[in-house]
Parts: sequence; C-alpha cells; structure tokens
Amino acid sequence: MSSFFRGTLILMFAVLVTKVFGFIYRIQFMRVAGEEAVGIFNTAYPAFIFFLSLITLGLPIAVAKVIAELEAKGQQNRFSQVMRTSTVLTTAATIVMIPLLVLFIPFLSGELLKEDSTSWTLYLGLATVPIAAASGLIRGYFQGIARIEETAWSQILEQLIRIGLITYMLPYFIATEQPAKTAAIAMFITLLSEAASLLYLWWKYRQAKAKTLKPEQMKNGYYSAKPLLSVAVPSAGSRLFGSFTWFLEPIIFLRALAVSGITAAAATTLYGIISGVLIPLLLFPSFIPFALSVVLVPAVSGAIAAKKKDVMRERIHLALRLSTLTGCFAATLFFVHGEEIAISIFHISKGAEYMTLLAPIFFFYYIQSPLMSILQAMQEARAAMMNSVYGGVGKLAVMFVLASQPGLQETGAVLAIGFGVLVTSFLHIATLRQKKETKTGFRMFVVPYALFILTCYFRPILLPIGTYSLYTDAAITMLMLLAGLIVFRQFKLSDLGQLKKLMRKKF
Repeated sequence: MSSFFRGTLILMFAVLVTKVFGFIYRIQFMRVAGEEAVGIFNTAYPAFIFFLSLITLGLPIAVAKVIAELEAKGQQNRFSQVMRTSTVLTTAATIVMIPLLVLFIPFLSGELLKEDSTSWTLYLGLATVPIAAASGLIRGYFQGIARIEETAWSQILEQLIRIGLITYMLPYFIATEQPAKTAAIAMFITLLSEAASLLYLWWKYRQAKAKTLKPEQMKNGYYSAKPLLSVAVPSAGSRLFGSFTWFLEPIIFLRALAVSGITAAAATTLYGIISGVLIPLLLFPSFIPFALSVVLVPAVSGAIAAKKKDVMRERIHLALRLSTLTGCFAATLFFVHGEEIAISIFHISKGAEYMTLLAPIFFFYYIQSPLMSILQAMQEARAAMMNSVYGGVGKLAVMFVLASQPGLQETGAVLAIGFGVLVTSFLHIATLRQKKETKTGFRMFVVPYALFILTCYFRPILLPIGTYSLYTDAAITMLMLLAGLIVFRQFKLSDLGQLKKLMRKKF
C-alpha cells in the first residue's frame, strides 16, 4: 500500500508544481499577448486535444493497465512486446489521420469556427500531435511499473520551457495588430516544450528498460493487440467524445452568441477568458484528483489481478475521499473569493463574476477523473464512455439553447458547462455504486458538500468579507471549513501522521 501512497504523493507534488508553472505561463501569456490572442489560441486548443485523442486511441491508459497486470504476474520480459504493439498502432493511426486532418483544417477554421485567424494555430497544433502521442505511450509505461518520478519531471520540464519561451521568445514576435500570429507562435512554443519532454522521457525509458532485464531475457515479437484494444477502444471512445465535445464547444459557443447578437471577435475574447482563465483557475487545486486518477488505473488493476479486494477497496475509498475534500475546499474558496482572485491575478476586465456560478458545480468535477479511472480499471470503460457521452451531449444542447437567448448569452453558456459536469459525475457515481465489491455510494459526497454550503452561508455573517486583505480573508474561510470537516470527522488528523510517515520513507 505504501508504494501506492508514495507514487500518488510524488505525482501530486509534481502536478502541483506543474499547475503553479502553468499559472505563471497563463499570466505571462495573458499579459504579453493580450486577450484577443489568448482567445484565438484557446479557441483552437480544443481542436488540438481532439486531434490528439484521434491519434492516441486511448493507448496510454491501455499500456498502463496491461503493464501493471504483467508486473503483478512477474512477466516483465513482455514489457517490450507491449511497447512495440502500441507504437505500431499509434504510428498507423498517425499515418492515416494526419493527411485527413490537414485537409479538414481550412473547413474547420473558415466554416465551423468562423475565424480564419485560427488556421495556423491549428496546423501547428496538428504538428505537435505525434510528439505528444509518443510521450503518452512512454508515460503509460512508467505509470504501469509505478515509476511516477519520470512522468512528474517530464511535466515540470515541459512547463519550465513553456514559461521561458513565452517570457523571452514570444515578445520578439508579437505584433499588436496581428493577434493570430501571436497565437500561432504560442502553439509553436507548445510544440517545442512537448519535444523536450519527449526527449527526456525517451532517455529515461531507455535507462529503465536496460535495468529491468538483459536484452536476451526480453521476448521478441509483438504483444497481442486484443487486450490492449479491449481497454483502449472504450477508453478512446470516452476521451474522444470528451475531446470532441470540447472541440465543438467553441463552435457552438460562438454561433450561439452570434445568434444572441454578440460579434465574433467579442465572443472569441469572452470564450478565451472563460476557458483560458476561469476554468483553469477553478481547476488549479485538481492536482490531487488528477494524480490519483493517473495512479488508480494500474493500482486498482494490479489489486484485482492479485485478487486483493481489500486493497482495491481501500485505494478506491481513499482516492474518492481525498478528491471530495479537495473539491470541498476549492468550491468554498472560489465561491466566496473567486471573483476577486481572478481579477487580482489575471487583471481581466470582464467575466470574473462567473466564478461564483461555477464554483458549486465544479465540486463534482474533482471526483470525475478518479471515478473514470476506477471504472476503467474495473472493466467498466464502456459505461464510463457512455456517461461522458450523455454529459457532453447535454452540455452542448443546453449551451446552444441558453446561450442563444438574448437575456442569457454567455451566462447560459456557463450554466451549460456546469450542467455537463453534473450529468457525467452523477452517472459515474451511479455506475460505481452498482459494483457492490467497492462498497461506495452517494453518502461519502453528501456531508462535505453540506459543509461547503454552510461555510459559504455563515462566513460573511460571522466575519464580513473585505475586513482583511484578500489572502487573509481566504485563509480565514479555509480555516472555518477545516474546523467543520474535523468536527464531522471528514478530515482526520491521523491522516497527516500517515502522510508524513510515508513521505519520510520516500524522501
């Protein structure tokens, strides 16, 4: 159990550092490039993620799961077979899809997005996809053998390079009257940082491969594609549909706001603020559930393969409890202080008021990725995919209906984003609840959410907001919530001793 904890702690720390660097990057990008260039970049970025999902086919998750199962069975000599097969599948997908996507980009930028200025950003994003796909396979390998350090350092390296290039390279190419050029250079910076991350991962993979077994001990040939695809295809369906709905999101957002009377340029800038500032800010504390979701697939799969149901159940409950507590703290902080935080950090002129609207809903986003990983590890990838489909379709339908209303406009779009989060999260919980061996249900989420509501209600009554500085006020709010969590035994002080002991063993 300690290896699971230590791997999770390492990845949490790495993702936290990465998110801090990511915020520095976003702040620099917003201040250096301006709101219009950021809007163009963020309008094109969902298409880049969709292209990446098409190429990877969900194979990184499949590699992590299969490698973990082979590790549990002591069949390390088959690792290289798994990597060969996954590389062949990814290469084939790249050869087939890249030419088609090159032909699709002019239609996407001109007809769907109604923004020809996004075309070069999209082309450079497509060029980045094969690099990111290769990195994903190697990350899957390291996750499967519970070597989280390599994944962690690759993410930190990637963000450091992005910050450096945005700070010292981008200013030389900025033309105030050409925001599209600035957005394209930002995507080229993403390409360079992904390439550096891949080189690091490849170097560490070669080292790990040499230490695991001698060349003559490794089995030649290829691993059967069937077990890989049995995990990858449902997982790919879920991720592909999720990225596809994100890909459609700016298209529907821009068209719906155009119907309501907002110009394309203003809608693009507004979408950039919502997707590039507000939502990343809301998700900043998500390094905990993200780290848990990464290690859960191999951890739960390994426990099931070893027929250790108690270990499997303990890992699932711990992951969901930590994710729920993270969501509780984040929702409280951003509901009470989110608008002021957004304005203080990013100096945005509009849109910050939507933090209050999104914060109560994004409580459930924090449990979504761990739930998805648990379902995938328990052979419920298809159910997880369908849950994502229902949430994505619901989000897009509600977005078009509400955002096209002159009285709602962007408020309707924000409500639709929250609606999609709620549908997917509740369906994931209901699906997991059917797996009786996990002994999970809705109850573990109810008390933390109730404490979030109580803290938000009583905080301004007990001590008016604005009495102290922003950060002092936020600290007081967090302490009030922490006291409630301790009183209702949601946060156990013994957890701190356990975490300290595990960290001492590792460091």
